[in-house]
Amino acid sequence: MDKLKISGGVPLAGEIRISGAKNAALPILAATLLVDAPVKISNIPHLHDITTMIELLGCLGVYVMVDEKMNLEVDSRPLHSRTAPYDLVKTMRASILVLGPLLAKYGDANVSFPGGCAIGSRPVDLHLQGLRAMGADIDIDGGYIRASCRGRLQGAHILMDTVSVGGTENLLMAAALAEGQTIIENAAREPEVVDLADCLNAWGADVQGAGTATLVINGVPDLSGGDYQIMPDRIETGTYLAAAAATRGRVRLKDTDPHILESVLIKLEEAGAEIATGDDWISLDMQGRRPSAISLKTAPYPAFPTDMQAQLTAVNAVSEGVGAITETIFENRLIQAHELNRMGAKIDLEGNTAIVTGVETLKGAPVMASDLRASASLVIAGLVAEGETTVDRIYHIDRGYECIEEKLQQLGANIRRVPG
Repeated sequence: MDKLKISGGVPLAGEIRISGAKNAALPILAATLLVDAPVKISNIPHLHDITTMIELLGCLGVYVMVDEKMNLEVDSRPLHSRTAPYDLVKTMRASILVLGPLLAKYGDANVSFPGGCAIGSRPVDLHLQGLRAMGADIDIDGGYIRASCRGRLQGAHILMDTVSVGGTENLLMAAALAEGQTIIENAAREPEVVDLADCLNAWGADVQGAGTATLVINGVPDLSGGDYQIMPDRIETGTYLAAAAATRGRVRLKDTDPHILESVLIKLEEAGAEIATGDDWISLDMQGRRPSAISLKTAPYPAFPTDMQAQLTAVNAVSEGVGAITETIFENRLIQAHELNRMGAKIDLEGNTAIVTGVETLKGAPVMASDLRASASLVIAGLVAEGETTVDRIYHIDRGYECIEEKLQQLGANIRRVPG
């Protein structure tokens, strides 16, 4: 099992390109199951989760061709199976996103309960309730969700109890081919949901209201396909900005979108960063200064994203002052605090809040990643720390960051991947 070895204390400096968004690419790959023609998708990040989704599509019989630039051509017409098996689904929660498309297009689906990061309860009840409202019969049998419907799914009025990105995406895809109009209230507003809606519309769907709390989907008989480019990854963008802030560095990130990262940019400015933006780039300059402590609370978009909480906790760990980080989305997402404390951080957990008292510097140590974003916080801590830090279980990082050590090396970091 690979590890990352980091010799810290070097301010990051330079320019890198941001990859396509994993959390947009995965539902869009699932959405190819709805289409009656080949589609071409570009700006796909080269990540383990993407490979798993491609494997899953292949297992269903879908034809997927990948070129050297990670552009995909996908043709779902050869599909011969409607079962998403446990061996693939157990490694990635996003596998549940094939449920809605399979059901809407073929009238039945057999999908194992999903796995993924151990960051708390993320039940699929909202997905199933919405599909039942659209006329699906659903049974849970032997760890599998077995869903079927007679004829086409029917448009429905769906009020989601809580905001769910995955639930919104699954029901949005199912509604695209349903008969009649579907209204989803309390829908997720995340940019990745908007990207999915834009992609479906480009392929012939009729989705209105993306980016608001109410989605209106007028079902169409079929989707005709076309080309689509995945949006940039706002969490990868935020992670490199946080790393630059923690190391008192200066970076420029290109092929990204500052408009979908406003809540993070505001907090980084509070921490003392000088931020400049253009249509497709963001620069951050700490001018050699130590960051100032910030306080934040995670909440659904457009508020501060839970996927950036761990990285800002790492920035706070070496900031001046005391900051409170409150996690409201996932109950286990402050778990990285224990590993940061092993490196000399001063973090006290009080329920779902981390009280972080900044220290001048951290000390290198062997640490272990527990989930995707926690692993990013440990890398940031290693970049700041005196001495050498070894980050173990980095398969978590490879699920969400494309070539993280190579991009950090481009910014001057002393980081390398070594065999476990």
